[in-house]
Amino acid sequence: MIKRVLITGANAGLGKETAKQLASRHEVEKIYLGCRNIDKALAAKTELEQITGRKIFHILKIDVCDHASVKTAVQELDHSIDALVMNAGGTGGKNFDHVNSNGVTEIFAVNLLGHSLLTQELLKTGKLTKIAVYAGSEAARGVKEMGMKRPALPTSSEEEFTAICDGSFFGKSQDATIPYGSIKYMGALWMSAMARRHPHVKFITMSPGATTGTEGFNTLPTLKQYLMKGMMQVMLWLGKVHNVEVGAKRYINGIFNKELKNGVFYASKNGLTGKICDQSTLFSDLNSTEYQENAYRAIQRFL
Repeated sequence: MIKRVLITGANAGLGKETAKQLASRHEVEKIYLGCRNIDKALAAKTELEQITGRKIFHILKIDVCDHASVKTAVQELDHSIDALVMNAGGTGGKNFDHVNSNGVTEIFAVNLLGHSLLTQELLKTGKLTKIAVYAGSEAARGVKEMGMKRPALPTSSEEEFTAICDGSFFGKSQDATIPYGSIKYMGALWMSAMARRHPHVKFITMSPGATTGTEGFNTLPTLKQYLMKGMMQVMLWLGKVHNVEVGAKRYINGIFNKELKNGVFYASKNGLTGKICDQSTLFSDLNSTEYQENAYRAIQRFL
């Protein structure tokens, strides 16, 4: 029984829609809206209460890019949660490749390191009891439709994964979509490693698919932002992407579908939408326990 859920990045887009869909399930009694901006969180809470007719939404201030904020949020969580949805992410802002005080790039911090710390702290305090869902992406295997290539790691060693964390693997590239796919690939490997270490909790990597109506492109430079959003709208008309309701439904599936296997990465079988499948059937590197452990150890260097 899933009664209490924490969603990061919950004030808009996929996070807010996931909260809305969760509220339609009567067994869900409390939904924590993990947000870094309190004003936006309050607006989302009010809207969700009006739409759903339920007053089960609680704001938890958290910035996954700030380790102190993550630890404080876990301390302030007034109850254990049954499920965690690691939805916060994106392209890392205009300075996505800037290395922060923790030694990783901004894009790595928002997509993976902050969630790694959050999960670790929740487990350490006994506040995560049943399932963790991480927002994966088809970009982890490469997306030809959007010009994203499959991550090309010569050895997938711990050192190579460390270079993804601090950005040195990508040289001076100014294209945020290049590290994004590699980070999501690394996230899926990390989740598999976590599943082995904490067998009492189910770890599912679930891509919401290519989804319109999110804020994922909002931190890109203005011109590229418009180009990407325009391309998404055209692809929606062509049936090659889907809307935010469908994307959030995948998260819901990740939480409640008992047929999904622990430690597995699920995403679109073909393209960016439609039926999902175990991504290791398309990209066998995801099955390597050696790569999974290398990714896990690289992340631990920065925690």
